[in-house]
Amino acid sequence: MIGPWFTVTLLALESSEVIGLRVVKFAGGGVDAQHEAYLMVSEKIDAVVEVSARLLCGATAIDVIDRFRERVAANAERLSTRGRVALGRNRTGQMTI
Repeated sequence: MIGPWFTVTLLALESSEVIGLRVVKFAGGGVDAQHEAYLMVSEKIDAVVEVSARLLCGATAIDVIDRFRERVAANAERLSTRGRVALGRNRTGQMTI
């Protein structure tokens, strides 16, 4: 058995990816950044309620962490595919957006 520390480590690594993707979104500013900030805060509130309910119903810490990992994976997928910027090179070899 690998143990709970491995699962916690995976959560930390996966969360850092989402944090990076969100920082990029926030740096872009505009309506998309405002919407992402709203989503982030509402997700945090939902997570507190969900964790409380799960723990009151007898869930283990690993069950809660696994659920967080599912949510983090969904956020990573959403942030990495929606609004992706295509990078390329023009005729002179310079990077273009």
